[in-house]
Amino acid sequence: MIEIFSPTDLERAKASGRFIATTLQSLQDRVEVGTNLLEIDEWTKEMISQAGATSCYVDYDPSFGDGPFGHYICTSVNDAVLHGMPHDYALKNGDLLTLDLAVSLNGIVADAAISFTVGELADPADVKMIEATQRALAAGIAAAQPGARIGDISHAIGSVLTAAGFPVNTDFGGHGVGTTMHQEPHISNAGRPGEGYKLRPGLLLAIEPWIMADTAELVTDADGWTLRSVTGSRTAHTEHTIAITDKGPVILTTVD
Repeated sequence: MIEIFSPTDLERAKASGRFIATTLQSLQDRVEVGTNLLEIDEWTKEMISQAGATSCYVDYDPSFGDGPFGHYICTSVNDAVLHGMPHDYALKNGDLLTLDLAVSLNGIVADAAISFTVGELADPADVKMIEATQRALAAGIAAAQPGARIGDISHAIGSVLTAAGFPVNTDFGGHGVGTTMHQEPHISNAGRPGEGYKLRPGLLLAIEPWIMADTAELVTDADGWTLRSVTGSRTAHTEHTIAITDKGPVILTTVD
């Protein structure tokens, strides 16, 4: 399913995006050495409830997961890159943490992710990875012009990641959003320009470059959800939800 939204709907989408952005920023500000992943999940639950929003994760039960996710946010640490299930783990100095959050507010979903290091021992290699995903995301957003193709976004993302020296996995990537979390079109993190679905004003897209330091191969954790690098190498993931408009892409998951 692909949904196209009216300008009025896009104003509602901005509210969803702003909530996601402020929530992730609040969580990052609260996280410190010793914070437990289950605490982060509980904080997220409280903020979602206070906003009158609805979690997209608690009852999420896709074919690639092992039963309903059962939590409010994805917390991926170090070698975990996607779908990190919160569990009893206290963060350590230098851990690389990714928070990925999707909620529905006023009937429209927004989805975003941030990666950052915990404490004061940021490894330069981790910073390099995070910055590569941020640059790739910016390039993908810049390519998301009305009349362009999904392949243009994918090519822009993949070009940045490859130039930075990182392998690119295409099993999971960005996607359309709307009244539900995961919609068509799929947005691979590598692709050919000029191919795929033509972008139209009113389309909402979640664009999400993610990488592993030295591999493109994933392994699923024993929890049936958390995806890790097969080599145990560190990972990073950055995501925004955008709206395609007549004047170009608009980032929704921002506090501005």
